[in-house]
Amino acid sequence: MSFGFSVGDFLTVIELANKIRKEFVNAPSQFKAIGNELRSLSIVLGDVDVVLAQEALDEKQKRELDNIDKSCRDVLEDMQQILDKNSEVPSTDRGVGRRITRVWKRFKWDPEEITQLRSRITSNMTLLNAFNGRLTSDNVVRLVHHQDDQERQAVLDWISPIDFASLQSDMISRRQNGTGLWLLNSKEYIAWSSIKAQTLFCPGIPGAGKTILSSIVVEDLNARFRDDESVGIAYVYFNFRRQEEQKLEILLAGILKQLIQRRHSLPESIKAFYRHHKHDQTRLSRDETRKELQSVIALYSKVYIVADALDECQDEHRAKILSEISELQANTGFNLFATSRFIPEIISRFENSHRLEIRARDHDVHIYLNGYMSRLPACVQRSPDIQETIVTKIVTAVQGMHLYVESLVGKRSLKAINTALKRLEPPEHTTEKHATVSEAYDKAYDDAMERIKHQVKDSSELAEQVISWITLVRRPLATSELLHALAIEIGDSELDETNIPELEDITSVCAGLVIVDEESNIIRLVHYTTQEYFERTHQRWFPEAQTGIADSCLTYLAFDSFDAGPTPTNNEFQARLRDYALYKYAALNWGHHARLASKEADTLILSLFESGAKLSSSTQVIMVPEDTGYHYDIGASQHAARKMIGMHVAAHFGLKNVILNLHDKGQDPDPKSHDYRTPLSFAAAKGHVEVVEILLAMSDVDPDATHVLSSGPSPDWRTPLSFASEEGHEAVVELLLATGCVDANSVDDRGWTPLLLAAYGGHEG
Repeated sequence: MSFGFSVGDFLTVIELANKIRKEFVNAPSQFKAIGNELRSLSIVLGDVDVVLAQEALDEKQKRELDNIDKSCRDVLEDMQQILDKNSEVPSTDRGVGRRITRVWKRFKWDPEEITQLRSRITSNMTLLNAFNGRLTSDNVVRLVHHQDDQERQAVLDWISPIDFASLQSDMISRRQNGTGLWLLNSKEYIAWSSIKAQTLFCPGIPGAGKTILSSIVVEDLNARFRDDESVGIAYVYFNFRRQEEQKLEILLAGILKQLIQRRHSLPESIKAFYRHHKHDQTRLSRDETRKELQSVIALYSKVYIVADALDECQDEHRAKILSEISELQANTGFNLFATSRFIPEIISRFENSHRLEIRARDHDVHIYLNGYMSRLPACVQRSPDIQETIVTKIVTAVQGMHLYVESLVGKRSLKAINTALKRLEPPEHTTEKHATVSEAYDKAYDDAMERIKHQVKDSSELAEQVISWITLVRRPLATSELLHALAIEIGDSELDETNIPELEDITSVCAGLVIVDEESNIIRLVHYTTQEYFERTHQRWFPEAQTGIADSCLTYLAFDSFDAGPTPTNNEFQARLRDYALYKYAALNWGHHARLASKEADTLILSLFESGAKLSSSTQVIMVPEDTGYHYDIGASQHAARKMIGMHVAAHFGLKNVILNLHDKGQDPDPKSHDYRTPLSFAAAKGHVEVVEILLAMSDVDPDATHVLSSGPSPDWRTPLSFASEEGHEAVVELLLATGCVDANSVDDRGWTPLLLAAYGGHEG
């Protein structure tokens, strides 16, 4: 407790009150009334002290209690003086350990003096009781607010689990002060931010700094309208590594969530939707999200939406997203700021919008490079001339792109730095701008990889593992996931924690190509062009990487710790994912890496399939929905996982050779899962054409088998054709229809045919 004076001050007042009260115990009758008042004051002081032990006071409360404390102290000191004047302690009672007994003098106390003292004591008790009451009331208010905040957060998380705030924080933290002002001060940006219903489209070549500039725009808008409740702000960072998060309905829900977050209270309509969907554990439909988004935008006088890197959205989703954004803007009049590479489809969409090309301005590059000079060797830091040479040459080489100074990190001599700078110069024989830029980047990255190759063997192998995992995984890995991945050794029966590398070692061996996002806790390549480079060249640098990743995942899933099989409770399931950080990724993705590997890891796969408990443990992860926004019944997934066998899992991942191998070993190609799904059903749903062909060629496979999609009194029955139609897998649909053994007009319990399911999924053809 801290309120302008020490805790001891308040305790001293309590002790003084108790001391004086005790000395009034044997007082004459005329003192009895005031003794009772003192007793009441002591009790109230104690009550306040109990509350203060659990509360932190604000400045106003501290000042108020300080005044009451001083008032109590004054009246008690006056009481002590009156006490001393009207009584005395005999000398025989002054020894150590003796109880003090006052002898009261035989004269009358002034009644007016008694009345004043009693009035002062009563006044202080009133003040203390009022103060204590307000504290209690404030606690109740805070509790109600806390409950409201919890409900608010639950609703926001239900609307969308996607959160771009950490990425925004990470990007803006990388900004060098003074960069991006050319954009904020441009007439195009000023007009866009001032006039309602405007679009500013900012295309740029790869590496021009589009994402950093988008984060600067978001930061500028947040700073300008932080206290203006009439202005709404939302932003989306597209990322080609997060395709599952970039579907239309997820994007709209993410924007809706951000705009609602800026309101003090949740709209009643969204609360109603939450209560309605909570029962069925579902989220808003696309139409519901669209209508609610229009309603929320209407609550603001102006809304700004920033959409970065539209080119990183998959083609199949991008057209729908651009159409939806255009229609929504026409209906609501929000302001849109968008960036993209020069993709013709995207450029044509914004042909009638204001446009400002993003290029790395020399001024920004100067600032950026000067901020990194401290990372270069001492011979550079001591010489302003050398620093200017470095800046000048890199600025000349960038041609509108940000070439990172990391290409110079590790050089220990001026000669080495000059050599590195020369390699950044575009080839003289190439005249096409985009080709020269790409080659300039390739030279920097080639040089970095050559430096990695020339490290000691352990460092070189670790760097190649790190870069190959980051390049080829299906989603960004958290730091803990990658550390476990790097610690796996094929043949291990358990994770050896002593083999987990240090984070500092990971970044240091990668020649500046890898960084750690502190906000998102993800290890990633330093730049989008770095990712592009390794996607083009990974066969050159690490041709067996997919095989290595698949083998590592399978080894991890086969650890002895998973012999117990699926977990029966949610707490145990979450504990397993927490203790084995890579388990979720490995279970969900090992088969995809195996399918893309130069050779399928048949031995490790069959070994996992033969261990029923370990296979069931991994398939339980597949059975649990990624994120429904609600608690999931783990018991149901435990039962479902035990009914999944190798043929089901191989079909799910599209592993044709494993399917044939299992069939040769006599495994039934048409087994039923917990909900009567067959391998053909899984393969059809995932669009694995070759596996579908293989299964249809087997005489004992029923191409029109029905499956229970949900339990209950009215289950939905669907066929492989239904699943393929709903997911838009035309080639699979054609294969199934070609058998002549499927009912193209079959209906489920709701009366939905394959054609209706295809239309509902937005698939044409």
